[in-house]
Amino acid sequence: MKKTELAKWISLCVVAGLISVDFNLVRARPDLSKKDQERVEKVVKPTTDFSKAEAFEVMSGGATTTTRKPDGDAFSQFSANMDFEGQERFKLGNALFRKLWVSSPSSTKASDGLGPFYNARSCQRCHLKDGRGHPPENDDDSAISMFLRLSIPPQTEAEKKAIAKSALSHIPEPTYGTQLQDFAVPGLKAEGQMSIRYEEIPVILDDGTRVFLRKPAYSVKDLAYGPLHNEVLLSPRVAPQMIGLGLLGAIHEDDLLANADPQDKDKDGISGRISWVGEEGGRKIGRFGWKASTPTVREQSAGAFAGDIGISSPDAPRHWGDCTERQKNCLEQPTGVQKNLGDTEAPDPIMDLVAFYSRNLAVPQRRDVSDRVVLKGKEIFYSLGCVNCHRPKYVTNRKAIDKEHRFQLIWPYSDLLLHDMGDGLADNRPVGSTTGREWRTAPLWGIGLTKTVNGHTYFLHDGRARNLTEAILWHGGEGQASRDGFAGLSSADRGALIRFLESL
Repeated sequence: MKKTELAKWISLCVVAGLISVDFNLVRARPDLSKKDQERVEKVVKPTTDFSKAEAFEVMSGGATTTTRKPDGDAFSQFSANMDFEGQERFKLGNALFRKLWVSSPSSTKASDGLGPFYNARSCQRCHLKDGRGHPPENDDDSAISMFLRLSIPPQTEAEKKAIAKSALSHIPEPTYGTQLQDFAVPGLKAEGQMSIRYEEIPVILDDGTRVFLRKPAYSVKDLAYGPLHNEVLLSPRVAPQMIGLGLLGAIHEDDLLANADPQDKDKDGISGRISWVGEEGGRKIGRFGWKASTPTVREQSAGAFAGDIGISSPDAPRHWGDCTERQKNCLEQPTGVQKNLGDTEAPDPIMDLVAFYSRNLAVPQRRDVSDRVVLKGKEIFYSLGCVNCHRPKYVTNRKAIDKEHRFQLIWPYSDLLLHDMGDGLADNRPVGSTTGREWRTAPLWGIGLTKTVNGHTYFLHDGRARNLTEAILWHGGEGQASRDGFAGLSSADRGALIRFLESL
């Protein structure tokens, strides 16, 4: 069957109710008729049959799924159902995503504006091959795909009220701003360098297997502009993989609201919360970032341009990136604004293309979906309750921004909600409505290709886990029961579960 025929067949099966697959959606979606609503609910119901692969399970991103043989460029393909015009826009966006910015003034007017402080010179430098970043592996390894978020607790009643009303999501560190930049344009000193110290923690599983978890401690050295605030909050971040972002944005908000259970009314120990972004009356659901603090791919891209590269845009128009009032020599640097193109260094046409590119990085197809061990691992994944947070599938909004993403059966394995993950993973740094113990459920699609694309298997928000086993064992809080269930498995069953994850 040709790819176009397969895409049509998937859509027909979705609306015809032929795919027997249900979280109980208790909210009616306005983009669906009552009949389609009933059929979609059947489609997304979790399976109870683990003897064979589910229909269309191999197509993780629906008709957008790339069927290219997995290699180092597996995360860099465009949506498979994209037309020629879309492919042209995607390639232009890709060129901008890879573009190396330079400091001002420069003869390359279209590329100047870097910094003055920055973490990378291009989007691609952090999102290596559109994949996952990593912590530095030794003292000589640059932390270019990892950085530290900075903030302080609110210091005044006005700041407390602003946080409570969501007028502010956090209070920047007074001298160094919202994140530590470890590079600077010529003539300036970089702000400082992140320092990581690991402690090896032994964990004994129920069958006697010993696993070591590395517990990180973070600090900053070589500070160039004075000491940090004595209440500074540090939170590390590795760059996440980029695939499937447009599809995540296309999940209907009513499906996310239906899964939220902040008071744990069903008493299952899982109390996922919506991350609300913005003030009352203009609130949106946060979907992107490790703490779901951004509602759209474009806003996420603008934040990265400003914080990571120091490039202004209409969404983040400040010309000096993350420079603060205490860094006067930074604020005196020239900008890369070209008045004939607008008032920012990355005007709307650039942001539109970068956002389009980012939304349309295709999810690779699943592998070994019918393998006996993989099916056993899938059954264990379900039986341990992992699907309570890592929700397998959705049918996307008929009115999604990009036509490629509309009404697709997708398999991201995430509810995009905030969950308390316990003391072990807590960064103790609140962001907006998100507490210092909460993290967004990370989508799992593509996780098995991390080594193929990026040459490593470092996972979680700071890359502390060196493999999937360690990542699971770090789960606490709402994930504690599933973690303990995993620790109680036989070696063969643990291996089967890992094989299932590696097939995603």
